[in-house]
Amino acid sequence: MQRLMRHTRDALASPNRTARSAVVTGRLLGIAFLVCFLTGVYSHLLQEPLGWMRFPTRPVQLYQFTQGLHITAGIAIIPLLLAKLNVVMPALVQTPPVRSVLHLLERASIAVFVASALVQVVTGLLNTYQWYPWPFPFKQVHNALAYVLIGSLLIHIGTKLQIIARYWRKRDSFDAQGRFVADPTVGSELPDPNQHDPNQHDPNDPAGQEARPASASTSRGFVGRLHRWIDGTPAPGPVAPATDTVPVTRTAASADGRRQRVARRGFIAGVTAATAGVVALTVGQSSAVGEPFNVFGPRKRHLGQNGLPVNRTARAAGVLATATAADWALTVAGPSVSRTFSRAELIALGQTEARLPIACVEGWSQMATWKGVRMRDLLAAVQVDPDVHVRVTSLERHGGYRIMEMGPEYTADPTTLIALELNGEKLDLEHGFPARIIAPGRPGVLQTKWIERIEVIA
Repeated sequence: MQRLMRHTRDALASPNRTARSAVVTGRLLGIAFLVCFLTGVYSHLLQEPLGWMRFPTRPVQLYQFTQGLHITAGIAIIPLLLAKLNVVMPALVQTPPVRSVLHLLERASIAVFVASALVQVVTGLLNTYQWYPWPFPFKQVHNALAYVLIGSLLIHIGTKLQIIARYWRKRDSFDAQGRFVADPTVGSELPDPNQHDPNQHDPNDPAGQEARPASASTSRGFVGRLHRWIDGTPAPGPVAPATDTVPVTRTAASADGRRQRVARRGFIAGVTAATAGVVALTVGQSSAVGEPFNVFGPRKRHLGQNGLPVNRTARAAGVLATATAADWALTVAGPSVSRTFSRAELIALGQTEARLPIACVEGWSQMATWKGVRMRDLLAAVQVDPDVHVRVTSLERHGGYRIMEMGPEYTADPTTLIALELNGEKLDLEHGFPARIIAPGRPGVLQTKWIERIEVIA
């Protein structure tokens, strides 16, 4: 088994699998995870705020930006995470696998980080398509796992801090010929790409008993040339006579440096292209700039009733009959006065127009023109100051967002509407007919559709 692990580790040796590559990919991955964490926490607190919290209503596109950034960064994590796992792969086959108790704890923290990252990314991606093939509630698990992921990431950074500091800067990582400079004092578990000659011995095998086998990357022919171009390994040649040292000429060192630079640049270009590609082909669901290239986004902007995508249909909500009933009325209940309004009576109160985005937690968003009664005017009709908390109830009879609470920063805002029209047309049933909520800076799940009651709460 030790021989197999040594040979596997030798076969995985590459200029792309160095401590410097691990630091560069880890740096990008860490930034993406941090962006996802901060924007995700903001979205979660908007949906489940603590009692004392107040949220900004300006700019009106704030949540559209933060959630679009959350989903875009989450999608970018996929190729970055795969690149990071590719870089550190040789560390998975080191021998012995565990050297001490501290080393065991370090590897356990990495296992927790990798597992939570994979689960978080996969479930988050499937959530954008509203596909839930698992038995647990997505929102609660996604939120809790975010803290596990960030915590294990911080532990991982702490254990690798010496390596990160040593290889943070490019100029400290390579010699004059462009070859990676291995520093055994920092404790990197990745092999030195300069130790790639099949005639050299594994540095972990001082007795020299386990010679490296010639791998496929040193084979002849087109495939061998392709592998050598990618990995920077030398062409196979005659075996040098056994000596204590094999001198490396300046020309050979320069050629080796060129091969390593080409391999590194090819790897970076591939990762950059993959990351830019997945972002460019999905960001159009939340950005007008990328809209023409939105190939894989689950929603296409400007498609759907009233020129707006539909997230939850009236049939799925079970409101086909109740929302179209002739006797529908909206009840507004204040502490001392309660009134009901038919749709015609709401229109008679006077309508206000507002340009507000609909921004869903799945990442898609779109600006739209809404027209309806201001929330503050409706509250004034029941003799209530607009600076209050309200509870809004939908005609839906099931679902986690059937009842929504709204703070005073929204009820008092002049652009918070009980919307009756959308993009110049009567509000379609799929978008909340006969009336729905639209407010600035709120997730789409809190822009309650098919409302039947607004109640002032303490």
